This record gives sequence, C-alpha cells and structure tokens, in this order.
Amino acid sequence: MNNRQQATGNRQKVQAFFSNAYFLVPNACRSNRGFTLLLAALVSSITLAIGVSIFEITQKQVILSSLGRDSQFAFYAADTGAECALYWDVKHAAFSTTTPITPITCASTVNGEPNIAVTHGSLNSYPITFTLADFTIGTYCARVKVTKNEANPKTVIHSDGYSTDCESIATNPRALQRSVEIKY
Repeated sequence: MNNRQQATGNRQKVQAFFSNAYFLVPNACRSNRGFTLLLAALVSSITLAIGVSIFEITQKQVILSSLGRDSQFAFYAADTGAECALYWDVKHAAFSTTTPITPITCASTVNGEPNIAVTHGSLNSYPITFTLADFTIGTYCARVKVTKNEANPKTVIHSDGYSTDCESIATNPRALQRSVEIKY
C-alpha cells in the first residue's frame, strides 16, 4: 500500500469517527438542542406583549373619543334649551312677570303634545324663576331656568344639557353635563 492510499484510508476513518462522535458526547454538553423552540417562544411572547399594549391604547382612545362626542351632544342639548327659552321670551314674552305662557314647544313634541311645561316661583318678588320641565331633544335632555330680575341684566337663562335622556341622568355613570347661560 502506498502512502497516498494510506492517507485516504486514514482520512475516511477520521471522518467516520467525527461524524459518529456527536452521539458519544453526553446530553449535558449538547447545549444547542431546542434553541429554535426557545427562540420561537421568545418572539411570540414579545409579539403578544406588543399586541396587548396596542389593544389597550386603542381601547382608551375609543373611550376618550366617545367622551368628546357625548360632551358635544350635551352642549348641543344645553344650547337648544337656551335658544328655545330665548325665542319664547323675546318673541312671545312667555316669561312675563304676570302670567307665563304655557305650554312652550320647541321644534318637537311627544305623542303630538308639547313636551315642555313651565313652573314659576313667586310672582310678587324678584328674582322670579321660571323652570322649564325636563325635555328630550332626540335622546338628550335639557333643563332650563329663566330668572327675571330688576337689576342688570334683567333676564338670565341658564340651560343644563345632558348626554343622556332625562330619566337616566342619575343612574348613568357616563352622563355628561354642559351648561349655557344667556344674560340680557
């Protein structure tokens, strides 16, 4: 056997030894087994944490935007109530110091009947306060008080608007109130 054949045979023996040597090493030394599973678990938990945090931010944004919308509806209800009282006072003298006009209607009725009634305080003393009963504007509520006084300003219209109907103001935890006041 020449040297070349002997070197080739030795090389084959070494390759065979090292290819089988992996199985001769104890399990404690095989540290790279299961690395892919660990990496997949790590990546999925990071992705899940990011997804949960994005969901929580989105949920808070939806709540904030709905609060802004409800606040605007409450303001619209208060403004509508104040404008109604102003119209009836200026055009029809509905809140005169003698006898108030009743009923007052403002662009809506309930079952064909006006939905606003007027109650008032003492007609013999100032200030005189007229209270418009709760009325519903769509699904929103407004409470209006008209106060007549001898001092300037003579008339004050204070309107509270709510983002819910009149029956659920006390029980709805998300009911918002906005106010409008007109003095003339």
